Amino acid sequence: MTQKIDRTEDHLTLLVPKEGQYSQDYDPSVLETFINKHPDNDYWVRFNCPEFTSLCPITGQPDFAEIRIAYIPAEKMVESKSLKIYLFSFRNHGAFHEDCVNIIMKDLIRLMEPKYIEVKGLFTPRGGISIYPYANYGAPGTPYEQLAKERLARQEL
Repeated sequence: MTQKIDRTEDHLTLLVPKEGQYSQDYDPSVLETFINKHPDNDYWVRFNCPEFTSLCPITGQPDFAEIRIAYIPAEKMVESKSLKIYLFSFRNHGAFHEDCVNIIMKDLIRLMEPKYIEVKGLFTPRGGISIYPYANYGAPGTPYEQLAKERLARQEL
């Protein structure tokens, strides 16, 4: 007996956003954390978000980027689905590339208070120019503050 395959998309419930799941504009309130089970260890957590979009605040045209986030956690860590929904909230938000990178970094600092964090945006060219803003932070009064200075100084042009 051959099993009939349902060709409709009705069964794909995880791909359909639930009411209110995605904000239509920038929304840091969707970010969530969980407790780091290894706060005594220094280790990197890296996220690569290759489908980031925002809007040019002047023309309203879409900007596309790969956003790279790397951090050394302290007590709290960002939950990945909340980060995805947060980054999605930039879709209709008008901000310059440099602004997006700094906003993301500052929101994550407020959320997690990491030992160290860096955010880089690899924006696709518009008008023949690529823009790759980079921002980082090391907790003041710790060795991570020096790490931030060293990594900023070593950023490639």
